[in-house]
Amino acid sequence: MEETIQIRIHGEPQAPTLVYLPGLHGDWTLVGAFRRALGARVRFVEITYPRTLTWSLDDFAAGVEQALAEVGIVRGWLLAESFGSQVAWRLIGRKRFSVQGMVLAGGFVRHPMRWGVRLAEKALGTVSLGLLTRILFGYAKVARFRHRRSPETLQALQEFMARRTALDQQAAKHRLGLLTRSDPCLEARNAAVPVYGLTGLFDPIVPWWWVRSWLRKNCAALREYRVIRRSDHNVLGNAAGEAADLVARWVGGA
Repeated sequence: MEETIQIRIHGEPQAPTLVYLPGLHGDWTLVGAFRRALGARVRFVEITYPRTLTWSLDDFAAGVEQALAEVGIVRGWLLAESFGSQVAWRLIGRKRFSVQGMVLAGGFVRHPMRWGVRLAEKALGTVSLGLLTRILFGYAKVARFRHRRSPETLQALQEFMARRTALDQQAAKHRLGLLTRSDPCLEARNAAVPVYGLTGLFDPIVPWWWVRSWLRKNCAALREYRVIRRSDHNVLGNAAGEAADLVARWVGGA
C-alpha cells in the first residue's frame, strides 16, 4: 500500500470529472468540507499519494494516470493543491490523461521561494516526530473547533492525525526535495487547456502575487485568478463554500 496511489470517487459518472491532487500532506483528509460544498455538481475523484521515498514527479503522474485508468477515468479536470500542482503540470506535459482544464488551489509553476522550500525540507528532516505531532495537534484543535458541527470533518481530522507517522514525515520531506528541483515553466507556457487560479489572501507558503504575476505574463491559457480574502494557503478547507462555487462555475462554464 505504501507504493500505490489510492483513489476514491464521489458522484455520478455523467457529471464533469474533477480529480483532486493533494498538497504536501499527500492525502484526502483535509478536503471533506470542499467536497460537501461541491455537492452533485461534479464527480469528485480524490487521490492519496503513496509514502514513497523514491518516486519522481513523473512517477507520481504515471501513478495517477494508472489509478484513474484502472477505474475507467481517462479524461477530466485537475484540482491541483499546492504540491499537487507539480504533479498536474507533469500530467499536462505527458498527454496520456486527457486534461480538460486545471485549477491551481494554492498551486504554482516554479516555486517563487525555493530557499524557503529547502529550509522547510531541512527542518522536516531534523524535527522529531513528537514535536511535529504536537504542532499538528494544535492545528487540529483549532480545526475541530471551527468544524465542531460537522461529524464528517471531525472524523477526517482524526484520520489526518492518525496518518502522521515517521514514514509519512520522511515522504513529505522527499516531496519537498522534488519541489526544489521542479521547473514546469515550459508546460505552463505551452498549456493548451484552460487554467484557473485560486488562493487565500494570507499565504506565506506560496506567495500568490508572484505566482499570479508570472502566470499572467507567461501562461496564455490562464483564464482567471481569484484571491479569497478571508482565507489562507488551505483555501479549499478554510473557504470551502466560496472555493467550491468558483471551481464549479469554472468547470461547468468550460
